[in-house]
Amino acid sequence: MATKTLGQRIRELREKKDLSLRELAKKIGVSAAFLSDVELGRRYPSEKVLISLAQKLDSTVQDLREYDIRPPVEDLKRLVVANPLYRVAFRKIIDEEVSPQDLINFMEKKSQRKKKS
Repeated sequence: MATKTLGQRIRELREKKDLSLRELAKKIGVSAAFLSDVELGRRYPSEKVLISLAQKLDSTVQDLREYDIRPPVEDLKRLVVANPLYRVAFRKIIDEEVSPQDLINFMEKKSQRKKKS
């Protein structure tokens, strides 16, 4: 099961309202390039922009946040400080170019094995 990202959700809502990227960007006061980066997952909107997006897309901030699958940075920092093996694991993930979907698949399989035990 693939998880939809915040950018994908924004694009889905934008297209549902038949708005071009440029039109929506103008309505919320950002550049089309910035909004494109948000939709592609390269950047994330500020709280103010997220509120504007929710309003213009007839959605809620809560709905949009459900698609923001980034882990809180502070949580990751605490993990690495508490257990340096996380640093090694994260480095391996980056070096081996493991995709997010590969990690999700791995965790789903692990969860299924636990349930069978």
